[in-house]
Amino acid sequence: MADSAANPGVQPKPSVEHGQEPRPDERMVEDLAYRRQRPIVQALFCALTILAILLVLNQQFNLALFSGIVFIDNLYLFLLVAFTLPLVFLAYPATSRLERFGRVLGLPAHDWLIAIAVLAALLWFATKSNVILGEGWEFAAPPPAQWLGLLLWLLILESLRRTGGTPITLIVLAISLYPVVADIMPGPIKGVQTSFLDTMAYHIVSAESAFGIPMRAFGEIVIGFIVFGVALNHTGGGKFFNDVAFALVGRWRGGAAQVGVISSALQGSISGSVISNVISSGVVTIPAMKRTGFRGDYAGGVEAVASTGAVLMPPVMGSTAFVMASFLGISYTEIALAAAIPALLFYFGLSVQIDAYAARLGLRGMRPDELPRLGETLRQGWLYILVFVVLVFLMVSEQREATAPFAATALLLLINQLLPRNRLTWASLVELLAAIGRALAELVAILAGVGFIIGAFSMTGLAGTLANDLVYLAGDNALILLLMGALTSFIFGMGMTVTACYIFLAIVLAPPLVKAGLDPLAVHLFIMYWGMISFITPPVALAAFAAAPLARTSPFAIGFQAVRLGAIIYIVPFFFVLNPALILKGTPWEVAEVLLTAFPGVALIASALQGYVLWGGRLDGSAQRVLARVLLLVGGFALAAPGGRLIPVDNTLLAAIGVACAAAAFILLRLAGKTELQTAA
Repeated sequence: MADSAANPGVQPKPSVEHGQEPRPDERMVEDLAYRRQRPIVQALFCALTILAILLVLNQQFNLALFSGIVFIDNLYLFLLVAFTLPLVFLAYPATSRLERFGRVLGLPAHDWLIAIAVLAALLWFATKSNVILGEGWEFAAPPPAQWLGLLLWLLILESLRRTGGTPITLIVLAISLYPVVADIMPGPIKGVQTSFLDTMAYHIVSAESAFGIPMRAFGEIVIGFIVFGVALNHTGGGKFFNDVAFALVGRWRGGAAQVGVISSALQGSISGSVISNVISSGVVTIPAMKRTGFRGDYAGGVEAVASTGAVLMPPVMGSTAFVMASFLGISYTEIALAAAIPALLFYFGLSVQIDAYAARLGLRGMRPDELPRLGETLRQGWLYILVFVVLVFLMVSEQREATAPFAATALLLLINQLLPRNRLTWASLVELLAAIGRALAELVAILAGVGFIIGAFSMTGLAGTLANDLVYLAGDNALILLLMGALTSFIFGMGMTVTACYIFLAIVLAPPLVKAGLDPLAVHLFIMYWGMISFITPPVALAAFAAAPLARTSPFAIGFQAVRLGAIIYIVPFFFVLNPALILKGTPWEVAEVLLTAFPGVALIASALQGYVLWGGRLDGSAQRVLARVLLLVGGFALAAPGGRLIPVDNTLLAAIGVACAAAAFILLRLAGKTELQTAA
């Protein structure tokens, strides 16, 4: 996409100089370039955003703002998408070349026409919502619904291309047309054929396609967390999280990198966007790491890995966890509790690696005069602590997952306006609404587009048969199925957002894994983890590419560092899917036994990967130290790996093997140290 010099109508991603603090409006950075808008266009953009928010508030709080209208599910979703999807075409350009032609109020005329067409078509379907249900249009839609369905199918695909990229659009395009040719496909993927126009109508009017589970999760729960995340960052929450992290661990050995871990975990858990997290947190943490002796590629790798893992970190976990709750039919709280231990293992392993790296190179922490004072930071940021506590309390204790973020946002904005420090002006309030609108529009486009995949499988009956076929190909071998699942998740994660990848795999891959006898929640977390791995794994490594300008080094160098730093994220999903005790599924003794061995095991693995172990020193140089490194790696896997299912050894014996390997390694390191002292003498 052309830069702003070549195309003054497009707002590029914020570019921040080395060590410079981002403006408040840049702390929640969209992943895509968006247009600068004239005041009248921005006013329309904000008006549609306000309408969408009012519609959701009316639905969630039963406000009866629209007297006499009963908002059945399809009417509510048609209107919600009608107010948000046109924003894609007002905010995100098709291509830089088309920006110069036929401009009206600063925007190309064709984008105005597309936005109006989307709004009009969805409003027409909204007026027919009762008829759609009463007359069964998903099976026998009249011609107007078929042709308008075709129009919306095309425009949703275009909105997906602008927000999600070309790869995912091509995948959705191909699969959404599958019902048209299902009868001529080869045996395992053969299905019931449907005419082209009937397929188009089904995608729009059915509760199983564009307006299916993902969109319902968006309308019922996700939208509130998007509003909360944007508001938090626009009121200075991002800077507060960074300052707290600096005050807590900045003085530690390698403290600047530990700051990156903590601040990224806090911010990313709310924003749900890996790229936004890298930019908003990394603009502070990466320069700080480099100033304290970390290489640029290592600093970028730390930020990329920490930002990727943040989406897996309770209590919020971005939007994907709420979609998962809808798929599984369980509460979000249950998912957050299950995800807590794997996420802590991941961050614990990353923190141990950073400490080992800093110890091996003799790096120190930051000077006290460079760091904010914790007491002062907490006093100034009490507002963010309060709203976060309120949010978690309402979600966990009161079970109000849909309304909690709105209540927390209202409290945040109310108190923020009473305080002078980050008080929103009229201009910054408009920027806040515009940022919310862009975030909503982007996610609506992705969810509607990926919903076509669900619709195609639902129409043809493939969703049920595909599970049986995959189980048959794997020969009922759970490990082979998991390896197939990991590879599939990784590949699809290259071209999709986290949420889109999860939805696709939850339809295609989760059923056969569950059919093989694995725990459903563990399976869904497994595919979520592996769908995110492409963010740090070359050649894609989007998080590494986002960190590269801040670290001023090669994205591939960052990517290769990120693979080693994020090694735990590759193996932990196998551990908890084979032993659900890691996600708190089991007896108290089983859970305690696994936790007692998993954390030491991860610590040994992380130390071996970085070549330094606490109380043992370096793990390179002499043959004794290299052998100790191998023993620590083996011992770590023995402690952390689950026994009993695929490993024909129970957890107790595995733990004994792990302890023996670790003990042998430390004995070797002690002998190596004595030998080196004698040689030096």
